[in-house]
Amino acid sequence: MAAVNRALQLLADRQVAVTELDAPPPPGAHEVQLRVRVVGLNHIDVWGFRGMAFAKRLYPLTVGAESACEVVAVGDGVTTVQPGDRVVPYSALTCGVCPACRRGRDNLCENVAGVRGFHVAGFAQDLTNHPARLVVKIPDAVSLRDAACVAVAYGTVEHMLFDNAQLEPGETVLVHAGGSGIGSIAIRIAKSLDCKVITTVGSADKAEKAKALGADHVINYREDRFEGVVRKLTGKKGVDVVFEHTGADTWAGSLLSMKRGGRLVTCGATSGPTASINLMQLFQQQYRIIGSFGSPLSAVARALDRIASGVKPVIDTVYGLEDFEAGLARLESRDVFGKLLIEL
Repeated sequence: MAAVNRALQLLADRQVAVTELDAPPPPGAHEVQLRVRVVGLNHIDVWGFRGMAFAKRLYPLTVGAESACEVVAVGDGVTTVQPGDRVVPYSALTCGVCPACRRGRDNLCENVAGVRGFHVAGFAQDLTNHPARLVVKIPDAVSLRDAACVAVAYGTVEHMLFDNAQLEPGETVLVHAGGSGIGSIAIRIAKSLDCKVITTVGSADKAEKAKALGADHVINYREDRFEGVVRKLTGKKGVDVVFEHTGADTWAGSLLSMKRGGRLVTCGATSGPTASINLMQLFQQQYRIIGSFGSPLSAVARALDRIASGVKPVIDTVYGLEDFEAGLARLESRDVFGKLLIEL
């Protein structure tokens, strides 16, 4: 009889339960079988929980787009990893053969088969099979908990700041929502480059925590118009880079916070997806506005190396498998500073 495989599944929109599935079959050619140890929670999980998948999907659906795992078996033709290796699986099921994939731009894959935990079965289960080409080894110096922050959150920040915004040491950066999983990571990475970091938060408690991370200036957006404070702090010049992921509520202020020739990189719209832009402001100030979604595999590997060097993610709380909804509720309420994890 097949072993029982615990899984956290959406049964319908906003209905989640721990279920028991048959264990997966032995890995096929070019596959690995993974024992999932830790799963990271992200806003993509909130969207999936609400039913905002932007594509048809079938219930029940195993959740979890971000994880850290151990390899328990390998299929024929797999030479890059072996049983016992710790790995981070890449959650987008990319084709590996389109021009974007061949250039190492995996997150621009032309034939992606879905994102695990969002469109197809995810990682919140004891055992799962996954393409071997879509896993990255975890360095010895990186814990499984820290590694579980990489595939979605840390990798996204790595891609935003370096592949897209091309952040340079010593520049001035405005990081929105410094208490969020990606905001807290962005603060730590920017400070590791001796950048001047200005961040926004929504409470006095988060302000103190952001300062403890190394932020040079913390703005409570509930008390002050952040763009005015930023202009004052920079002598009316503005910042080199805006790390934007909140959307409509901060969009106009973010543009006003940029220096001439500044770069804004955005990966989210948690406060709403629709905003306007003054085109004269855009071209006269020579702004560069870059959309960023996910990360290529190369950024996942760089993120793990950066953690190994000491630039770790900020972990707020680690839950058990049965506490998934509590973590989602905290993400929805923004009552969080750093990453939320589920340990299997």
